Formats: sequence, C-alpha cells, structure tokens
Amino acid sequence: MVKPLRKAVLPVAGMGTRFLPATKAMPKEMLPVVDRPLIQYAIDEAREAGIEEFCLVTARGKDNLIDYFDVAYELEETLRRRGKQSALKALADSEIEAGCMVAVRQQKPLGLGHAIWCARDFIGNDPFAILLPDDLVKGERGCLSQLVDVYNRTGGNVVAVDEVPPAQTDRYGILDVGADNGREVEVKGLVEKPRPEDAPSNLSVIGRYILTADVLEPLSHLKKGVGGEVQLTDAMAELIGRQPFHGLRYEGVRYDCGNKLGFLEAQVALALERPDLGGDFKAILKKYV
Repeated sequence: MVKPLRKAVLPVAGMGTRFLPATKAMPKEMLPVVDRPLIQYAIDEAREAGIEEFCLVTARGKDNLIDYFDVAYELEETLRRRGKQSALKALADSEIEAGCMVAVRQQKPLGLGHAIWCARDFIGNDPFAILLPDDLVKGERGCLSQLVDVYNRTGGNVVAVDEVPPAQTDRYGILDVGADNGREVEVKGLVEKPRPEDAPSNLSVIGRYILTADVLEPLSHLKKGVGGEVQLTDAMAELIGRQPFHGLRYEGVRYDCGNKLGFLEAQVALALERPDLGGDFKAILKKYV
C-alpha cells in the first residue's frame, strides 16, 4: 500500500525577468490570468488532488505570495457591510487554513533542485508533489489528480509529460522511455536539456511531479549540472531502477506562462471559457483579428 500524498512544494523564488518591468514590484506568480493569479491556479489544482499541506519556496521581495493566502479581515468586513457576496466568495478560495502553509527561503538562485532541497524539513520522509505555477494546465480533471491516480496504483515517482518538437529538446528535461501503452510510459532515464541529436525521445517533463523523499539524498550533495545549477532532473535520474518511475501523458492543455506568448494565450483561452466573459470577449477579439 502506497503512502497517501498530502504535501506539495511550489517553487516560486524566480525573478521573473521575462516579465520586467511588471515583476520589478510583483512576483510573476501573482500575475493574473483573467482574475486569478498563477499561484492560485496551482493551489486549486493541488487541492483538487487531495493536497492538504503546502510549502512555498520563496525569495526576498516575495512576501506578498504568503500574504495572498492569508485572511484579509478588513477587506472582508467592508465587503460584508456592502453586501458584496460574490466578492466574498471569490476571496474564500484564496485562503489557506491556519497551519497548512509554510514558506522557506531559497537565498541563492541555484536551480530547481536546490529549491526542492530547501523544502527538505517540510518534506520529511513523505511523498510530495511539485507544482510549477508557470505551467497552467487546464482540463476536465486537474493534471495532478491524474498523476495521483497513477501514483496510487504504482507507487514511486510519477511525472507529467508532453511531446515537444524534436528540435526543442534542449529546452526541457527529456525521458528515455521503456514500456509505453500510449498514455503511461516507463521511465528508463532522464536527461536535462539534451541537444536534439542526443535526445533519447521527444517526451519532456512539465511542471508537475510526484516524488518520494528519497530524491532529497542526491539533492543534498548540491551537485551542479546543466547551466551551473542544481538540477532536479539529475537527482530524479538516480531513483530510476531503484523505485517505480512513470511518465503520464496527461489529458488537458498546458499553457507555458513563463513566457509572454504562453501567458497571452492562457488569457485568451481561459477568458473565452468563462460564461460571464466569453461572448463579449470573443466579440472584442474579432475587432482585432
């Protein structure tokens, strides 16, 4: 029987340089897609998957990420006095129960693997999820919930994967694939940002993971990999062959909100889905396209 998954780590220490000057004073994870910040979409997805405890790996200047999930007493009281029930309901989703969210600092930008190592005391000996808020994934079921289905059946480690153009493998962590039933794949190996001619496949890992706490041991060596950073991919690769390791072609659409075009695409796609906005927004788009 596998250990229940209840914890999630959200690495949010990045500087967001692609969105300057907006991110000079606002964390990129607080940039809104329609009317919710990116961090909220990730938290909502995690809650749907049964996550109960959250750890934000932050950096200097990002305290408002923590404040966002706090209770805004004055604002709520003002809304109650004014009878703004819909606004109160919207606020409710942005609150995390007391004691269920912690934050740790990644004091130096040493890579994703280092960010996860910074959360080692929160993780303890438990399995944990990782959600990168830059990847906004929309589907009938959350991407993490789909990974949990595989984890509950197989145990070990599970990552969400996408097929990428072969010429772009040097932008991603790429899987070396074993058995493949069209949706689930056995992971035989992992390579961080291989050149297209060296890539074992075109299946890339996206920002959704379920890992065992055993990944902390290789991370503890803080060994630098590609780009001079501590790569999570390198640490995960050391678990292959010792534990079950699977990739899942999830059902849904991923929007890479770490770049401007992906962020703009997410705005359009999610606004068009909204019953209160979709029709009017479509009419606006027709004026320009």
